Amino acid sequence: MIINPILPGFNPDPSICRVGDDYYIATSTFEWFPGVQIHHSRDLANWELVTRPLNRASQLDMRGNPDSCGVWAPCLSYADGLFWLVYTDVKRFEGSFKDAHNNIVTAPAIEGPWSDPIYVNSSGFDPSLFHDDDGRKWFTNMQWNHRPEARNTIGHAKFDGILLQEWDPKTKRLTGPIKNIFEGSKQGLVEGPHVFKRNGWYYLTTAEGGTGYDHVVTMARSRAIDGPYEMHPNTHLITSKDAPEAVLQRAGHGQYVETADGAAYHTHLCGRPMQPKRRCTLGRETGLQKGVWKEDGWLYLEQGGVVPAVEVPAPHGAVKREEPVETVRTFDSADLPKEFQWLRTPHPERLFSLTERAGRLRLFGRESIGSWFEQSLVARRQEHHRFRAETRLEYSPETYQQVAGLTHYYNRFKFYALGVSTDEKLGRSLIILSCPGNYPSGDLTFPIGMGQSIPEGAIDLAMEITDNDLQFFWRPVGEGAWQAIGPVLDAGVISDEGGFGEHGSFTGAFAGMFCFDITGQGRPADFERFVYRRG
Repeated sequence: MIINPILPGFNPDPSICRVGDDYYIATSTFEWFPGVQIHHSRDLANWELVTRPLNRASQLDMRGNPDSCGVWAPCLSYADGLFWLVYTDVKRFEGSFKDAHNNIVTAPAIEGPWSDPIYVNSSGFDPSLFHDDDGRKWFTNMQWNHRPEARNTIGHAKFDGILLQEWDPKTKRLTGPIKNIFEGSKQGLVEGPHVFKRNGWYYLTTAEGGTGYDHVVTMARSRAIDGPYEMHPNTHLITSKDAPEAVLQRAGHGQYVETADGAAYHTHLCGRPMQPKRRCTLGRETGLQKGVWKEDGWLYLEQGGVVPAVEVPAPHGAVKREEPVETVRTFDSADLPKEFQWLRTPHPERLFSLTERAGRLRLFGRESIGSWFEQSLVARRQEHHRFRAETRLEYSPETYQQVAGLTHYYNRFKFYALGVSTDEKLGRSLIILSCPGNYPSGDLTFPIGMGQSIPEGAIDLAMEITDNDLQFFWRPVGEGAWQAIGPVLDAGVISDEGGFGEHGSFTGAFAGMFCFDITGQGRPADFERFVYRRG
């Protein structure tokens, strides 16, 4: 049985492909580096993170990218003995424009080596590459419109239809006419195009309705790749927009895949909101639905209707394996544990080292927490509504402008951080830095004021998230009793909907370690371990 979401926590815009008996899903990583997560499975029920291919400056440099920009909606495919990965690097979030640059990288194996990027276009985001059975390749993306009205679509003016153009793999450039092939449905905001072919029909799935609670997967088909496209009898293949009681909300934006024996499945993103404010603290996750082809030549969900199911039949009776209750990372390797990422920069040596001090993750104090350029923050996804994170820290700050510790982080406007610092009156101390959705100012609040004095020496820090509540803890190393510090904080703010609202941001919550030194001296902090324990 497949249990949704198959990729819990921040894993949106799932693009899926099959190569033999192997399945791969690529998901968006936005401002987190390295770019694009690729998971692997052989049974569709159990998935493992295998690579993040955009891992060097020649492929991706997001310094200066605003929150929720960076890598949007990748498309992963396999043809001609190569994996093809198409991705967008979005440079602007607010205002009438989206500077969205689309690129292609390839690799002979999923682990790499991945090529340097080939630039394609910048006319819109959500690019996709379709390999036709006649050897031709076709590139699609949504078209962004900065004008007050759209000429090629209905609904929201900025989403101006789906563009199609041929890709020439020999010259490595687009060729031939550009055609707007699909205006979308009345749901509006058409994006996320993917094309596949079956029985002489070209099927086009798109995302519509925005990536909030009106999100949908829309399906259309045509005998010619450039249209005209007719709409699915139900218009939408997958959506929860009219089912507020469904566990999986915000369902939309996915891709079709077939097993080797012809069984049909379709990915989609989804969210699991926490009541009472319907905030998705785990961000947008990846789900998978089973489909059936009917005599009319259209795909439908096997369970009927359009609402995604939590439990879905797996091929050959596969069973979801039990996940570990606790993951303990001690930093004994020269490589960062695979679940951890950092923000924006392709130069991690400026942020951290796993070799400068054996058995420690050393973070070098850089810019302030929330910086869009160079901040030392190494974190992993929150994957459960209830969890506990712990770390052990050795740090000797010399000024209050040097802080290191543990954080529950979404972006510069939504985070809580328990940090070790120093104060003119308190001496070495703990302080809580809070930005509970203060958009657009980003002003901090201070739940324990100027802080609390602590002794010298190594210190353990922890946080417990229980649904919408967060509590920080601390203790000196060697002393058994954990001490709560500060009030219970609103963990629900660390969500897509927190602060600016439903469409203001769309990544996910992380738990991790941070260090900043706004004196510019780069004072380091050493972290001995990191523990993530699901509730």
